[in-house]
Amino acid sequence: MAQNGGDGNDGAGAATNSKKFEAPQPHSVKEQLPGIQYCINSSPTWPEAIILGFQHYLLTLGITALIPSIIVPQMGGGNTEKAAVIQNLLFVSGLSTLFQSLLGTRLPIVVVGSYAYLIPVTSIIQASRYTSYSDPYERFVRTMRGIQGALIGAAFFQCTIGFLGLWRNAVRFLSPLSVVPYVTFTGLGLYHLGFPMLAKCVEVGLPGIILMVFISQFLPRYLESKRSLCGRFSILFSVSITWLFAQLLTSTTVYKHKPENTQISCRTDRAGLISTAPWIYFPYPFQWGSPTFNVGDAIVMMAPAFVSLFESTGTFFAAARYGSATPVPPSVISRGAGWLGIGVLLNGCLGSVTGTTASVENVGLLALTRVGSRRVIQISAGFMIFFSIFAKFGAFFASVPLPIVAAVYCVLFSFVSSAGLSFLQFCNLNSFKTKFILGFSFFMGLSVPQYFREYFHGGWRSAHPTGLFSDIVVVIFMSHTTVAALVALFFDLTLCRENDESRKDIGLNWWEKFSFYKSDVRNDEFYALPFRLNKLFPSI
Repeated sequence: MAQNGGDGNDGAGAATNSKKFEAPQPHSVKEQLPGIQYCINSSPTWPEAIILGFQHYLLTLGITALIPSIIVPQMGGGNTEKAAVIQNLLFVSGLSTLFQSLLGTRLPIVVVGSYAYLIPVTSIIQASRYTSYSDPYERFVRTMRGIQGALIGAAFFQCTIGFLGLWRNAVRFLSPLSVVPYVTFTGLGLYHLGFPMLAKCVEVGLPGIILMVFISQFLPRYLESKRSLCGRFSILFSVSITWLFAQLLTSTTVYKHKPENTQISCRTDRAGLISTAPWIYFPYPFQWGSPTFNVGDAIVMMAPAFVSLFESTGTFFAAARYGSATPVPPSVISRGAGWLGIGVLLNGCLGSVTGTTASVENVGLLALTRVGSRRVIQISAGFMIFFSIFAKFGAFFASVPLPIVAAVYCVLFSFVSSAGLSFLQFCNLNSFKTKFILGFSFFMGLSVPQYFREYFHGGWRSAHPTGLFSDIVVVIFMSHTTVAALVALFFDLTLCRENDESRKDIGLNWWEKFSFYKSDVRNDEFYALPFRLNKLFPSI
């Protein structure tokens, strides 16, 4: 027995030594992102949810004010028309966000105006049939009606692709490898809205980004008890402090002799929104008259609708990741694409000068706050609708200088980019095919759009002959997300589907169970329609 006891002790000692000298293991693969404090179906307390919803609303104001500020003056409109267009766009964003969270993807997605529509909209503005009007307001009205008609045509195109399942069939070809550049460039592709816009007023933009990073990343190290408070409300703290600083600079003589462009970017009293916005404003369809339809304009407008599908799909994948959900089934993505088309239709009816897309910056805020709650997003939609009707209050918040908003974007876009990189855990990074596809798609996703920007003078109109075909090509190939996704998908399909080993290298053996709605029982938890609508509109 003594011998047996000795053997037992020796075995226990050997086991202890083996554990002591066990080689470190890499991090385990996670289908759902851990560390999210509130996932899609959970929610913080009502006071906290309201404040978080207001933060999401504040983020929408950047792109909502930027696009009309660029487009409306070119159309001949003044500050009154610009304020009305901003309110229309904000109202549609609120409605579209509710539709998306209730009937679309059911993800915590905010829907905003899309930057991709600017090129075809500018083409319509500069068409000879509108530039011939001498009266600025008449030119604005005529141009607005032409843009509305083109948006309505693009909306039917996008709804057809989404609701008929055409986009679903395309998304099913994706693998984790092709999703990496897809989602990564959804964030990286918007770099022109980050530091370049921040640098238009370094005096307020640079303090804004420093404050944002310090409050969200460094301050929690010194305030252990307030760790979640710093991360969740860092945007409110940093924007408020920087805005007060900008107001202080405005009230002094710092900008007295500065160039006009600097004053527009830096001063808090140059937006022209508060004085021109009415106290109460009810957006209604066709307030500038019936839309006018031009076949060529509608065809060109379908190009940004196509691009917004690419960019929104990448945003859907990132939102699912930061909502601690499983990857989005293709049928759910297609359903969401159809409802984005409804948003474009509403923009065309109300006159918002652009289409809709899923907001990248708001998905970044999900990561920053670690709150992926659907309810918070629905509250933010309520703020959008409320402040679009009570326009004077909404104009106050929309007058935040854009360099301050750009400072926030620098942090939030980086979170979305990193969401794409997280899909690398399902791929074999020791495969040379994997390395080639990743490297080549990343490089071309940067290089090709840069070529079109340089050749066409920044993506607007140029001295080169332009027309329907050239505008379509420019819109598609100036999108970093579209180029990177198409390149990655092409080589993924042609190089990595030949045998089981190569399919395993790109993570397809793991990914296939998410290609159909019924393949994973968790999909009902995250993506099922409410009110028993799943029985009427089943996902496949």
